[in-house]
Amino acid sequence: MTSKQRAYLKSLAMKTEPILQIGKATVTPEITKSVDEALEARELIKIHVLKNCFADTREIAGLLAERTHSEVVQVIGKKIVLYRESSTKKRIELPVVKTK
Repeated sequence: MTSKQRAYLKSLAMKTEPILQIGKATVTPEITKSVDEALEARELIKIHVLKNCFADTREIAGLLAERTHSEVVQVIGKKIVLYRESSTKKRIELPVVKTK
C-alpha cells in the first residue's frame, strides 16, 4: 500500500465511527472472527480499545492485521483503523499507483 492510498483511507476513516471495542480480554478468537466479518462487509473499519485493556494498541493492531490478512491503516491513541479488500463486494476504490 502506497502512502497516497493510506492517506486516502485515513480520510475515509475520519468520518466513520468505531464498530468494535476491545476490552480487558484483548484479542480473543471471537474478536478476530468479528473483525474478519466486518472487514469482509465494509473493507475499512475502526476499532476502539477500551481503557481497561492493558495490551499495547499497536500490538493489538498488528495481531489483528496478521490474523485477518488485513493492513493497519493507522493507530491513533486507542483507535485502530484496518483495511482489507472484500472478496465479494468491493466498495472502496483506492487511488491508482503510478509506475515509472
